[in-house]
Amino acid sequence: MAGSKGKQKTVRDMVLSLGVIMIAAAVIYVFLPHDDKEPDVKRVDYRIELLTARRAAAYPVAAPEGLPETWKATSVRFDAAASDAWHLGFRAPDGEYVTVEQSTRKPGVFIKEASQGAKATQVTEEIAGRTWTRYTGGRYDALVLKGPDGSTTVVAGTGSFAQLKTMVGALRMA
Repeated sequence: MAGSKGKQKTVRDMVLSLGVIMIAAAVIYVFLPHDDKEPDVKRVDYRIELLTARRAAAYPVAAPEGLPETWKATSVRFDAAASDAWHLGFRAPDGEYVTVEQSTRKPGVFIKEASQGAKATQVTEEIAGRTWTRYTGGRYDALVLKGPDGSTTVVAGTGSFAQLKTMVGALRMA
């Protein structure tokens, strides 16, 4: 029985140590500030990339004009080497994502990639004098316009079709 007192002391010490650690963790949790709201998304200025794309691309490059300030441009890129690929991403007022993608790549592959797997429907939308086809079922829903110049324009995202239509209605192609 000489060894049992030592084991009880070890268990008691472990329980006391665990209690001290839990108290320290609770104090740290209470006194460290937590911010449960979404981080502020930084707005990017896409004017220079837009001018570059419009000079270099083999098609009229699309960009919105007249969108409310509540729409934030969050990403932009133009890659002439990758079939004149144009990308312009936005955060809609409700936090959803809407992107404008254009390219001269093969339409089937490009649309699948830009919409992340959406498939064509029989529904078309007449917006600003152009006929756009609805795509659904992928990660993003999309509105797609196949241009006479071999380019394809995809307006896609997590936003509703109303938001996608708002973006399409604001697009100016030059």
